[in-house]
Amino acid sequence: AMEHDRNKTRLLELQRAAGTGNDRCADCGEPDPVWASYKLGIFVCLYCSGIHRNLPGVTRVKSLRLDFWENDLIEFMKNHGNLCAKAKYEAKVPPYYYIPHSNDCLVLREQWIRAKYEREEFVATRVCQDPCTAGSREGFLWKLGPGRRQFHKRRFLLSAREGVLKYYEKESRGPKAMISVESLNAMFQEMKIGHAHGLQITYNTDGQTRNLFVYHESGKEIVDWFNAIRAALYHYLRTAFPNVPEHELIPRITRNFVKEGYMEKTGPKHKEAFKERWFSLDSQERNLMYFKDPLDEFARGQIFIGRRDEGYEVRPGFPTGVRVKKRKPVITLVTPGREFVFICDNDKKQKEWIDALDGVISQ
Repeated sequence: AMEHDRNKTRLLELQRAAGTGNDRCADCGEPDPVWASYKLGIFVCLYCSGIHRNLPGVTRVKSLRLDFWENDLIEFMKNHGNLCAKAKYEAKVPPYYYIPHSNDCLVLREQWIRAKYEREEFVATRVCQDPCTAGSREGFLWKLGPGRRQFHKRRFLLSAREGVLKYYEKESRGPKAMISVESLNAMFQEMKIGHAHGLQITYNTDGQTRNLFVYHESGKEIVDWFNAIRAALYHYLRTAFPNVPEHELIPRITRNFVKEGYMEKTGPKHKEAFKERWFSLDSQERNLMYFKDPLDEFARGQIFIGRRDEGYEVRPGFPTGVRVKKRKPVITLVTPGREFVFICDNDKKQKEWIDALDGVISQ
């Protein structure tokens, strides 16, 4: 028992040692990881340790606090560690490749871990793929059809060189849609689509945002598609804005909505009936879109969110002079053209929406 305690102390000291990178999960960056892979010599969080457990040939995990650690394993951990593993397994991560965080969905984190340690995709001996070839891909995805009823298998073709994404309904005919890479975005939407590998692709057509909802049975395949879209966008941005520094370009490749969820809204006179709508806030486009159903192809409407010095503001409560018998928390979004009134389910949601909208107004 004394040796167990002593070894536990040594491990926790290693995890906290300055300059080792061990104080954050080697895979998702979560602070204070309490698990470790004694085969790879890395410290990982509880969630990533679960993914490692499914790769027994590549990695083996133990808890820093609960498991018994032999002296030679502690020595191994001491001689390796997160920075050492990063130098080996992340030597050549392409700039467009999405590196997941702790709040990202399971499929992104799992494929990142598999790509690093199982397939060794980023070791120094690998040849780096040019974003133009990496941003070209062809294959089948399940796409949600009109009426939101069922998914159909469709052939998709992405070409960074041509700067387009196309998909086909019938092989004999031309593409059903030709989407310019310029306005393309992709984000994982597991809950919304109801599939662990669900991806929402958005693009602009005639001034409106159009949604495509797709998935693939294979986690690797859908993450490869996601990174291919990122590579194509990276190629486009590099070419269109050659003088913009890399660190400013990367966050603009793809983005998630800052916030989504149901609120009720009323019309411009504030006397119309309140209707429940699904809202999606895109901070990069400064756009608040609302839909009748979360899986609609097009929004019912969109509200541009300008800056505070342009007369935009968000605050709790009704606009002056408006009185409606509603017992739920209210938000007023002030724009130069009109005041929008939204009703939230509870105080927590009201605060989240106010913070999210205020974040866009302030930037």
